[in-house]
Amino acid sequence: MIKKCIGCGALLQTDDPNKEGYIDSKNIDNSFFCRRCFRIKNYSDCETIKKSSEDYENIFKKIASNDDLMLFLCDIFTLDDTLNKINSLKGKVILVITKIDLLPKSVKEYKLKNYIKNNYDLKIIDVIFISAIKNYNLDLLYSYINKYKNGNNVYLIGNTNSGKSTLINRLVNAYSDNKSHITTSVFPATTLDLIYVKLNDEITLIDTPGLIDNKNYLTNLDAKLIKKITPKVEIKPRTFQMKPNQSIIIGDYARIDYLSNHENSFTIYISNEVSVKRISLNTNEYLRNLNKFAFSLENNKDIVINGLCFCKIVKDALVNVYVKNNIKVFERNNLI
Repeated sequence: MIKKCIGCGALLQTDDPNKEGYIDSKNIDNSFFCRRCFRIKNYSDCETIKKSSEDYENIFKKIASNDDLMLFLCDIFTLDDTLNKINSLKGKVILVITKIDLLPKSVKEYKLKNYIKNNYDLKIIDVIFISAIKNYNLDLLYSYINKYKNGNNVYLIGNTNSGKSTLINRLVNAYSDNKSHITTSVFPATTLDLIYVKLNDEITLIDTPGLIDNKNYLTNLDAKLIKKITPKVEIKPRTFQMKPNQSIIIGDYARIDYLSNHENSFTIYISNEVSVKRISLNTNEYLRNLNKFAFSLENNKDIVINGLCFCKIVKDALVNVYVKNNIKVFERNNLI
């Protein structure tokens, strides 16, 4: 009988330790987890599995043609960069915005809903903000699932690290006698294939591999740095009153040079563990050897550094942004 790892969905195999699903042959009959998931679960480390973004895209295309209910997850920090996938899905879609607990409590959900409504033309039947870690809006989401599902299958889709596996585990704990758990971690691409979790006789949740974004900091850093830049508690925004020819240094990851001739307000939303400081533009060349993006912004715009942070800017601004590797940087209307 073919066995799958209940943590990541990979087929268990004993031939190649460098491929997904590997397990020592002595344990194949008694284990439910591959070696990789066992080490994530017990030691919080992760072996890299070489699987291309095309592999994940192919899985997504198969799912997209299905007419089952889809929960499309994106965390609040990668909101814009994820939503373009929704309209390619055939089934009913509930947009589930995760990790809402990481934003300051002063941020109102109705304003975020209005932002989504006013900036995107999405084929969704509803939108809900949740925190799986704090069980926030879990009952409401469960009622939506029962209200909108077409059959038993309910797919969870989204970018890697959007919280799909964590949400499934929370739903299992709250609404099922099935106590098996999917492997979760901050590491990208923990789930490698479809995982079917029977919640009850009427609902089967299907965890899907996260879509890989190669222009995201989370897929370009090692495990230690991923943990550092991933917010774990409510973030404390850091606001700087910027004068002409000043810069903001964001850890070892990014630099924002302010080039306009008037004062402005910059607020950085980022993990509390990452240092952010203001310096004079011309006194330090630190991080200027990175990839450069130039922006001419109108009033009330954000600069988003994919997978790291976003910066709320109040007035019109000329800025240069420097980032590592091939990280995506883009502008949008103020989210908050």
